Amino acid sequence: MESTKYVVIFILILTATVAVSLTGLREATKAQSATNEDIFNKRAILTAVQDYLPNGQKVADLSDEQVLELFAEMEQPVVDMEGNIIEGVKAESIDMAKERKKPEAERRLPVYVYEQDGQKFYILSVRGNGLWDEIWGSVALKSDLNTIAGATFDHKGETPGLGAEIKDNPSFAAQFEGKEIYEADGDYVSIKVRKGGARDPKHEVDGISGATVTADGVSEMLYRGLQYYQPYIDKVKQESFLLN
Repeated sequence: MESTKYVVIFILILTATVAVSLTGLREATKAQSATNEDIFNKRAILTAVQDYLPNGQKVADLSDEQVLELFAEMEQPVVDMEGNIIEGVKAESIDMAKERKKPEAERRLPVYVYEQDGQKFYILSVRGNGLWDEIWGSVALKSDLNTIAGATFDHKGETPGLGAEIKDNPSFAAQFEGKEIYEADGDYVSIKVRKGGARDPKHEVDGISGATVTADGVSEMLYRGLQYYQPYIDKVKQESFLLN
């Protein structure tokens, strides 16, 4: 009995020591983990304009410091659902997962304005549902606010080799380059991911074999997500028209 008591006491002390150590380690690395996650997210956003980075660089080639420098140079307006800029808030502070839980009228939308070689790109954030969980992405529009310069997508739990291809297969996102979100008459149509292959060369891309639900989720996410930005896009176009 006496030996059993000592064993139990030893296990309790060991468990408590390990728990305290793990808690301390977690607290000690919390700030660095947050920084790493922030830079990871920024790299994902920059991937939407990867073809327009300075000196032909790729996002993977950039140091963490270069990523932060590029973001520091960007305009980062946050807009409401009526397209008005919200003063005192930067785009990088917006958590789209949290915004999506709010009533639509109360949501805030981040915009990243990237400029390079006299060209201006508007990187817009979208979020939706895939087969198993949330999906999201960044879509960069050229200065005409119609033509897609690039796009990047990610997911929380899509099936590897199927729905997960929206992130894992670069050729999927590459299809969006050059597509247009408006018809020639100005009607908003977004971009559709079509099962069996794109039919409209301006407004559709090929779907992913065996991942119909995820592909439909991307289509819905883009249509709804980019539509949220329409009031802001209209205001930017109007300001540009007045300046010219």
